[in-house]
Amino acid sequence: MAAYKVKVATGTDLLSGTMDSISLTIVGTQGESHKQLLNHFGRDFATGAVDEYTVRCQQDLGELIIIRLHKERYSFLPKNSWYCNYVQICAPDGRIYHFPAYRWMDGYETLALREATGKPRAEDTLPILLEHRQEEIRAKQDFYHWRVFVPGLPNYVHIPSYRPPVRRNPNRPEWNGYIPGFPILINIKATKFLDSNLRFSFIKTASFFFRLGPMALGFKLRGLVDCKQSWKRLKDIKKIFPAHKSIISEYVAEHWTEDSFFGYQYLNGINPGLLRRCTQIPDKFPVTNDMVTPFLGEGTCLQAELEKGNIYLADYRILDGIPTIELNGRKQHHCAPLCLLHFGPEGNMMPIAIQLSQTPGPDCPIFLPSDSEWDWLLAKTWVRYAEFYCHEAISHLLETHLIAEAFCLAMMRQLPMCHPLYKLLIPHTRYTIQINSIGRALLLNEGGLSARGMSLGLQGFAEVMVRALSETTYDSLYLPNDFVERGVQDLPGYYYRDDSLAVWDALERYVTEIITYYYPCDAAVAGDPELQSWVQEIFKECLLGRESSGFPQCLQTVPELIRYVTIVIYTCSAKHAAVNTGQLEYTAWMPNFPSSMRNPPMQAKGLTTLESYMDTLPDVKTTCITLLVLWTLSREPDDKRPLGHFPDIHFVEDAPRRSMDTLRRRLAQISHNIRQRNKCLPVPYYYLDPVLIENSISI
Repeated sequence: MAAYKVKVATGTDLLSGTMDSISLTIVGTQGESHKQLLNHFGRDFATGAVDEYTVRCQQDLGELIIIRLHKERYSFLPKNSWYCNYVQICAPDGRIYHFPAYRWMDGYETLALREATGKPRAEDTLPILLEHRQEEIRAKQDFYHWRVFVPGLPNYVHIPSYRPPVRRNPNRPEWNGYIPGFPILINIKATKFLDSNLRFSFIKTASFFFRLGPMALGFKLRGLVDCKQSWKRLKDIKKIFPAHKSIISEYVAEHWTEDSFFGYQYLNGINPGLLRRCTQIPDKFPVTNDMVTPFLGEGTCLQAELEKGNIYLADYRILDGIPTIELNGRKQHHCAPLCLLHFGPEGNMMPIAIQLSQTPGPDCPIFLPSDSEWDWLLAKTWVRYAEFYCHEAISHLLETHLIAEAFCLAMMRQLPMCHPLYKLLIPHTRYTIQINSIGRALLLNEGGLSARGMSLGLQGFAEVMVRALSETTYDSLYLPNDFVERGVQDLPGYYYRDDSLAVWDALERYVTEIITYYYPCDAAVAGDPELQSWVQEIFKECLLGRESSGFPQCLQTVPELIRYVTIVIYTCSAKHAAVNTGQLEYTAWMPNFPSSMRNPPMQAKGLTTLESYMDTLPDVKTTCITLLVLWTLSREPDDKRPLGHFPDIHFVEDAPRRSMDTLRRRLAQISHNIRQRNKCLPVPYYYLDPVLIENSISI
């Protein structure tokens, strides 16, 4: 008689436990146990519990390879869900086997789990293991389908066969999406198609929706979401979030008119990846030496500064020609500006010329710092309006959320849980599909923010993303290349670049250690069919098969795989943090980041006044709708897992576990360095402090 000591860990989230009956079958290389009920006197499988049992078999089962968990009805009690973290078994010879689950069992079902050792397909030789991994992939592909979201954008998850149980999972609070007086937030039903394993935890669901409701209701009671009038005074905008202030949000409200802060945001704001070094003034932007020489300092000229590499260009051509909509009964307006900046000897990035169209002409003057105060301020505000779309549509929604969701879905459909890449990537996909489903409901539907708070409306906002994806390249997602290609690799005071490269380096080293452990040679990479299917599916469903993107359709070498996986993990973690964490701080002062403009771009100089400036900004209702959604989507997430913290045990081998510890030490050092530097800065840059970066896109 062989005795196996079994530990079963139930999840810690509220109501993870179950009253259903749980049985276990153990499969080894030399036999299989009988199905045995796991039952104590008293409560089994309570939330947070680690229950211990003894399973006795007639013979030694040999090396343990698979277990089966059977969830069945218990007496008269109604069915309820169970979240299993893992099962751990100590064999008679003292060897401990770990079987990770980390998933919900909603119905009466059997769940087969493999022992946790990571194995590419080539290392599996037993027919039962090959059959198990093939069946797992087949089941996931039958369950998770690709679906077209918007033609020209990455496809997303669709679960046609999923029907929620009659009795909803008690861990998932019901909410119909309605907030009194705030119809923009109704379409949350779009998330109900998700199965339990893709949904937020109880604490995250509750905190997300139940802090949104009171804030929206407060806006309603204060009359903000019913007011279609212009703001009467700029200082009234501060009253939107009277209790939500930070050092940066206060700094923005006080310094937003200053040219130095306008330029600073290109380096360390929430869209720090747009600026490019300019070596030649483009024909479509006919800036002359006489126009800008007064702003370049003594003893120099435009050509000299171009040759020194001190001239930079922000070109918003991707926004050109997109039609606008009406908001609150008033036609909105749009432009695709160009902004020329100079990096001076004092270390400030300063705007020196702005043109509010891609086509020069007599009705399209070039605005200069020497123009009237309100002309220059309104020209800069038009540029900040363009920044809103390049940030929200491209840098944030497309380049992190939508692309990361495609990475995630391809992983779920093509990689079994035992695959080393699945184990490496799964922490960086947590909650991404759920938050994207909410994002589509809040932003990209007929009642959402894009339709009710943006000049471009739903179709125009989507068009910006479609254009951007058509230009996205593999090289542009490789961070070190991006800085070199834009010519900003040696620009002083570019803290975003410094911090992002430090985090990138830590992640790349971590990925290198893991990949080289499981893939000792190039042939192992080229010969892994599951890996190749994952890469092919990303190319097809994310990049839509566009060969000009340069995205690989296969990977042949270990360095290629390291680069690819580093891009995936960075995109799903640090890249999102850089463009998301500071949203409210830089947008709460609406003139710094307007989502709509109610008057056309100026066609002549000297006509702008305070009154016409206020009449151009978004009205009160549009401002509040936009800021409430951005507040919701940029709040500090609950149930957060910082970068490098992996509480779920997927890797059990010593080498990857050591690599995880090393990653955490490197990230801790980066965090220390950032905090020391920030002590000396008037505007701290902390969005890439690893303590504030989450493993995955979950907000």
